Amino acid sequence: MYTFLVVVQVLTAVALIGLVLVQHGKGADAGAAFGSGASGTVFGARGSANFLTHATAVCATLFFIVSLSLAYVVQARRSVGSVVETVGAQSQTPAGATDPAPELPSGVEDKDTLRVPE
Repeated sequence: MYTFLVVVQVLTAVALIGLVLVQHGKGADAGAAFGSGASGTVFGARGSANFLTHATAVCATLFFIVSLSLAYVVQARRSVGSVVETVGAQSQTPAGATDPAPELPSGVEDKDTLRVPE
């Protein structure tokens, strides 16, 4: 399921990028008003804009849905809720265990006599 969703995500992203790059900007409409030949295209003067706009909206919606699905699948695969809980579970000492005494530098017999050099 995860692999399938990743493949669909990549294909949708590539299609979305392609659709956005194929569309004309708003400045291209001004050139069409002065007879730049836009009416002789495959979709007509305004047909391509409507088709590409709708196709881009469909791809963007599919991309959004697949992104949410991937987030849900990845979240469901996790065994522990968060990194903080994982670290907290590893650092807890078992019941009845005592903490080992900290190691003191050589030549120091008691931790009270440890002094910081000035």
